[in-house]
Amino acid sequence: MKLDPISLEILGNKLTSIAEEMCLTLQRTGRTLYVKETADFCCALAGLDGKFFAYPRALGVSGFVGLDCSTAIAAVGALEPGDVILTNDPYRSGGLATHLPDLQVIEPYFHEGRIVAYGWGFLHASDVGGKVPSSISPSNHEIFQEGLQIPPLKIMRAGHLNQDVALLFQVNSRTPDANMGDLKAMLGALATGRERVAQTLQQHGAQALLDAQSDLVEYAALRARAVLAQVPAGTYRFTDYLDDEAGSGLPVRIALAVTVGGGNIQLDFTGSDPQVAAAINIPSHGRPHAWLTLRILALVATLDKSVPINAGLLAPVSVIAPAGSVVNPLPGAAVGVRHATAVRVNDALNGVLGQALPDAMPAASGGTIIPVVVAEPARHGFGQNVQVVEPMVGGTGGRRGHDGADGRDSSISNLSNNPVETVEAETGVEIVHYGLRRDSAGAGQWRGGNGQEIRFRVLQDDSFVLARGMERLRFRPWGAHGGGPGAPARLVLHRAGQASRELGKIDLLAVAAGDEIAIQTPGGGGWGDAFARDPAAVLTDALRGLLSVEAARRDYGVALTATEAADTAGALQIDQAATAALRSKRAAISRFGPERDAWDRVFPVAALDRLSTALFAMPSAIRARQRRQVFAAALAELPAGFPQEAASDQAITLAASRFAEAIPSTS
Repeated sequence: MKLDPISLEILGNKLTSIAEEMCLTLQRTGRTLYVKETADFCCALAGLDGKFFAYPRALGVSGFVGLDCSTAIAAVGALEPGDVILTNDPYRSGGLATHLPDLQVIEPYFHEGRIVAYGWGFLHASDVGGKVPSSISPSNHEIFQEGLQIPPLKIMRAGHLNQDVALLFQVNSRTPDANMGDLKAMLGALATGRERVAQTLQQHGAQALLDAQSDLVEYAALRARAVLAQVPAGTYRFTDYLDDEAGSGLPVRIALAVTVGGGNIQLDFTGSDPQVAAAINIPSHGRPHAWLTLRILALVATLDKSVPINAGLLAPVSVIAPAGSVVNPLPGAAVGVRHATAVRVNDALNGVLGQALPDAMPAASGGTIIPVVVAEPARHGFGQNVQVVEPMVGGTGGRRGHDGADGRDSSISNLSNNPVETVEAETGVEIVHYGLRRDSAGAGQWRGGNGQEIRFRVLQDDSFVLARGMERLRFRPWGAHGGGPGAPARLVLHRAGQASRELGKIDLLAVAAGDEIAIQTPGGGGWGDAFARDPAAVLTDALRGLLSVEAARRDYGVALTATEAADTAGALQIDQAATAALRSKRAAISRFGPERDAWDRVFPVAALDRLSTALFAMPSAIRARQRRQVFAAALAELPAGFPQEAASDQAITLAASRFAEAIPSTS
């Protein structure tokens, strides 16, 4: 440490406030709902090494504190005052951008002719081209389908807008005016940072600023190691699944082994599936990337609530992510819906850390984040209006002593919900219903949080609805320590004159005026034996409309009956005798749900590990095909709808045998 503790504390707070003021500038001047309401943006200050030393505590996207600007900075060469770098390229930026709609800007801040820091900002743009409005389609199989790739280049040169780059940027978008409005808001945020850094330099001098950069990061690393030292040493393993590649195909496995000791932690993703021909790959570059490590940051910040938020939090973290895997794809892979896999990585980390810290870690969260987007004809002139309706999430998992939070996500999302009035003012959509989903929470002594449900009516013909990132339709959010799983997700189309249709995952859904879309998200998993839950808490949930009488009886062994008193018409009360009888007959509860239990019987962990070893010994180009062939040998013995459709014990045994036989030898 170069600064004394008091100076470091003062500078740390000042620099954090600069990052937060940059965020406020961006949000207040942003053009789209993504920025103004959803808050899918952030700003920070980066040191000369390109890593963040000052990051907001409560504004914008919290999880990107571990991103690294150095690759993008190095790519453009010499910088001068007034230059601003723009990029959205996940590969050429070294993972700073993680999909093409995330526009990244970086400005060098100079003092007496030398760079003393960098300002950074990002936001999610409405559209950057590609095959679908909003640019994100889960079925894209290569990044070239996802829109305009912008390698690190100068959007501003010596304080002047690079008109050629701006024109190229505009003509490759369905929403050029909205994009330029948001880009100018980011430039304004960088200018705010520049002014505030200059004031800090006048007060404290350049050397104090440079010393603070390294000291703040070093101090955060010290605090992070102290927290991780509390985790019992050892190696812990967990496996979780994405439902499929993009609405079809095989489930995608996330295998994780975590080794903890001496205040350090290693995340080993060996055994995770090869990259897929769908947009769910995470471009981590094999580093301790934000999308792989967010749960570690959350653990540290939870157990040490005053820890500085900067890149030092990741100093104790190392990662093994095999090249060509779904968590470290080779350049060219589609990555638009990478957040779906990041959520499942978070669940896997939750499962691992829950073994080491059972009293601190919750059951699985709802496990899905669904930015529901409408693309409709522009109200004036040519083009499209592309807006996010709601960033739908599930509920959080229950944990010892506490129920999960309803309608919130504890994995990677801290996006805000959009006010109904704003959505209806800026889109041709009418919100019919928006609230919590009854009976969606995983049962437990401490239940999971209930998921959300939304139903909206489309008011314009020739419109489209996108609900990218839908997950947990096949494999439910798991419970912990005897708790049950949350309900799976659903998406239903209601069209006049037709029976309602369960659609499952959608890519680009064409809709007409009068169509109604209903989306239900999963609840979080429960923690502990549901029959040990206080019957009064069960009654409270039923009275609040979160739990049906039938579910109270089935899942908690609590019998609820209508009261007979005239002044409490429609109210409920506990039937104590019936409850005692129900609770004397405990049924076994599946932690993962019947679908995952059946899948694991056919495809056990040891066999999947052998398959992974065999696949990664092959050339990357043939891994996906070989994987499909091995699974096909087993799935041929099972019902077409497996695992949602039950299979006989005989069929499961035969399928497991076929799978084991089909795995290539590595000898």
